[in-house]
Amino acid sequence: MEHVRALVIKFAVTGIVLYSILGIFYTASVGDIFFITLLVTGVAYLLGDLFILPRFGNLTASIADFGLAFASVWLLSTFFIGTDTAVVNASLFSALFIAAAEVIFHMYMQNRVLDEEPDYEETNRQTTARLQTEFADESEGQDIIELQDDKKEEKKEE
Repeated sequence: MEHVRALVIKFAVTGIVLYSILGIFYTASVGDIFFITLLVTGVAYLLGDLFILPRFGNLTASIADFGLAFASVWLLSTFFIGTDTAVVNASLFSALFIAAAEVIFHMYMQNRVLDEEPDYEETNRQTTARLQTEFADESEGQDIIELQDDKKEEKKEE
């Protein structure tokens, strides 16, 4: 269920960015923008969020998402919108805004979606192991001061 919620959030953010740039400045149709958003979201979620993010962290995943968003928006915009417009600029600005949003989205992914259940038994064992204290009763024969006194008495007797 968390993956579905994460996909919806990612789809909404990507769709808003692409509609803002491609729809307003390059007069792309809503259907084209929807299909581009769907493909970019799916590929970026699989590669960037499920593969790169858990292994390499937020910064590396954000950089990878920037490159992936730039390349996929550029190629898909060229295919769907046409080559008569300068889609490289649109792709660059789209990738910048998507990567900026991805930084925050990756924090959400790490805290809510990719967060593994902690092993409470192992955590408890480690915590209690660090805080263990040893208790013992001292016997009078083991007391250092008394042992020193006993040695002094033995020397006197000799």
